[in-house]
Order: sequence, then structure tokens, then C-alpha cells
Amino acid sequence: MNFFVDNNLPPALAKALHALSEPSEHRVAHLREMFSQSAGDAEWIESLSTQGGWSVVTHDKLNKGLEREALRRAGLIVFFLDKGWSNHPFWDKAHNLVRWWPRIIEQSEGIKGGAAFKVPYNFSGKGQFEQVIL
Repeated sequence: MNFFVDNNLPPALAKALHALSEPSEHRVAHLREMFSQSAGDAEWIESLSTQGGWSVVTHDKLNKGLEREALRRAGLIVFFLDKGWSNHPFWDKAHNLVRWWPRIIEQSEGIKGGAAFKVPYNFSGKGQFEQVIL
């Protein structure tokens, strides 16, 4: 399984997740590793869709209709960090994302086709996602 982290999260976080995921043979790539920093959402969405096998982790709301429509058509699995993540410093976000990471992998592996989920800041119990309709 491949995971794509967009420009709304730092490249260092993607590299850390990649290093932690290597033993289980999962790849984590930041947008800047695959595209120019200025690449629009539609560009990377289309490319990842064509390649197949990608899940996306973003802190972008992707409120624009065109972005949501592109994701809907692309058939990607998308994890949106909810607005609660905005209020925390880098190290707290990194800690929580690492805590969520096994659940994100598990959820991705259990999905065929596209889906979208909201990731709350606080992890409790088994870590529950909220499904998002694109």
C-alpha cells in the first residue's frame, strides 16, 4: 500500500511515517517527492488515480467542488485530518499521527475502491473514523 501526504503537512512528517512503515513494506511519499511544490490538487489526484494503490492523508478541507469531484472520480482512499489538528504544534501533531498510523493502514487495507474518512485529533478506544461523503 502507498500513502501520499499532500502539502498541508510537512515533508519531514511523511519521511518519518515512511521510515516507520518500511518494515511492513508500506511506502509514504510527500507531494514534493513526486510533483512540483506548486502542483494543483487535480494534477496529483489524477496521477495517483492512474497509478492505483494510493491512500491520501491531508489536512486540506478540499472544500472546492472541483477538488471533491476529482477525488470522487479518482477512487482514492482519503484521510482528512479534522479541524482539531489545526490547534496543535508540530510535535503534538506528529505524535498523534503516529498514534493513528496503524489504524490508517488497517482501514486502507480493508477498502476496495474509493472512500473518505475524517481523522479526529484525539485517539480513543480502537480509533474510529468518521466516513465523509465526497
